Amino acid sequence: MSKTIRTEEVDHLFDAILSLQSKEECYAFFEDVCTINELLSISQRYEVAKMLREEQTYRDIADKTGASTATISRVNRSLNYGCDGYDLVFSRLNNK
Repeated sequence: MSKTIRTEEVDHLFDAILSLQSKEECYAFFEDVCTINELLSISQRYEVAKMLREEQTYRDIADKTGASTATISRVNRSLNYGCDGYDLVFSRLNNK
């Protein structure tokens, strides 16, 4: 059986996230929804993606973020073969 993230429950979660209006609201919601380690892992992957797009080396990324080379490789694979979600966000943030 193949798993898909496109479910009604995930739609509800994304609608909830899209309703947040400030960084403080994001902190409150994500602290309730995620464990600290989950949130730190997500933020670490985002930092790894930014550093990969800046063409930093795996060694530098590992040293600066504490991410394993396996995590860096997975993020790199998402950047190269994923759905372009990281690049969409990077583009929008660069335009602000």
